[in-house]
Amino acid sequence: MSENDAVDALVQTSFVVMGTLTEVAKRHGLSLTQLRVFGIIRDREPRISDLAAFLGLDKSTLSGLVDRAVARGLIERIRNHDDRRSVRIRLTPEGRELAERVHDDVRRGLAPLLQRLSPQGQARLASHLGTVLETPDA
Repeated sequence: MSENDAVDALVQTSFVVMGTLTEVAKRHGLSLTQLRVFGIIRDREPRISDLAAFLGLDKSTLSGLVDRAVARGLIERIRNHDDRRSVRIRLTPEGRELAERVHDDVRRGLAPLLQRLSPQGQARLASHLGTVLETPDA
């Protein structure tokens, strides 16, 4: 397989994955970016500024997304007592329940693709994708 073939396969795969993510987000009344936020904060409580940087968004844009999720009772802001300027976010119990449902829906949506591979093939795919996604040391 040439590098061009690998790039084409990766791009085509991303289209299928993004389609699944978009459909799941829509089904749960979320934007694609909100879905990404939920996936990221499922197991952590990041600072808004760090999350905005990771997502490539302006802090004000992310704050608007967070405001809407707070209004829905899905996310809460946590003040840092040591640094009053620093705000972290975390899922509320309702948000955690929604995040789990979304995760399950994404898993079910992508399962038909993965079922085409043997368990060993799935393990190799996960390993290869992990290698592709590793952040190179600076």
